[in-house]
Amino acid sequence: MLPVKPVCNSNLYLLFMSTEEQKETETPKETVAPAAEAAAASADHAAAPGGRAPRREGGNAPRSGQRSPRRDSSSQRRGGDAGAEEGPQLVEKVVHVNRCAKVVKGGRRFSFSALVVVGDRNGKVGQGFGKANEVSDAIRKGTEAAKRAMKKVTVVNETLPHEIYSEFGGAKIVLKPAAPGTGLVAGEKVRAVLEAAGVSNVIAKSLGSSNAANVVKATMQAMLSMRTADQVLAARGKKKKEQATV
Repeated sequence: MLPVKPVCNSNLYLLFMSTEEQKETETPKETVAPAAEAAAASADHAAAPGGRAPRREGGNAPRSGQRSPRRDSSSQRRGGDAGAEEGPQLVEKVVHVNRCAKVVKGGRRFSFSALVVVGDRNGKVGQGFGKANEVSDAIRKGTEAAKRAMKKVTVVNETLPHEIYSEFGGAKIVLKPAAPGTGLVAGEKVRAVLEAAGVSNVIAKSLGSSNAANVVKATMQAMLSMRTADQVLAARGKKKKEQATV
């Protein structure tokens, strides 16, 4: 007897179904989850010859066939330049900055002048004067002029070889050598020249005008006119006598 398949009630239909038909309906076909499909597709794409491997942690690392970040190359280039440029370290000291105002129609026009001292702390020092409409430009011009005017001065054991008196204009300067540990006993204008030249122990006194340009020039004149005992004897054609050991 053939089973009757009612249309209205599904429960009665299941009761009259054959065993094979029930098995077919109870065992659904295998389905693949969407996530699994996506993972399998990405793995197949990575395994392909022209595929791109998935990005790992540390995405800043350069990929194959690409250039490294520009900052790495620039930093290496700067480091190489810094190592290649090995020269004396110059000391720049701004002694005085002056402002000049010119009254014109509609207001005032300001200009600046800067007095700069440059030295290598090893017996070479120079002074320069620069003028410009901006302070930074005036200092730059004064620094360049001081570098061009650098001259060799006499320094013995971080002090002066002898006492000296110098005048330039209204400025009058007295410089005296001092024992180690004394330091620089001097004003800011004279101190700038002595520190740039590499002098550490001196007693100085300004007796005349306090004009910055004249004081610096008087100090430079004093430093350039000093000579050691060996230089004086060599000029006279003599040799320094050796001290007898006790």
